[in-house]
Amino acid sequence: MSAKPPPLVPNSVPIADVLQRTPALTQLRQRLQDSNARFGAIRGLLPPALAPHVKPGPVDDEGWTLLAANASVAAKLRQLQPRFEESLRERGWQVIAIRIKVQSS
Repeated sequence: MSAKPPPLVPNSVPIADVLQRTPALTQLRQRLQDSNARFGAIRGLLPPALAPHVKPGPVDDEGWTLLAANASVAAKLRQLQPRFEESLRERGWQVIAIRIKVQSS
């Protein structure tokens, strides 16, 4: 009896390497990092009861999006929006717009 050779499996590439090699994915990674950094800058301005219901959304050429769990959270975020914009400007971000959207489930 001869043993079967193991199946050939292509070498896997770590996702970080793929993200660095592909221009479109590099840009996506940078935008994700930018969104998370912006969120980190405003997180302290969120009331503790509200914070778990807000997530950072996409950054694009037209601005940045905050994702709200529901319409009530979105309404409160809109009230806080001027503070968010001021805080981001103080930290050196150019603030075009902060969009607030209810995240669909």
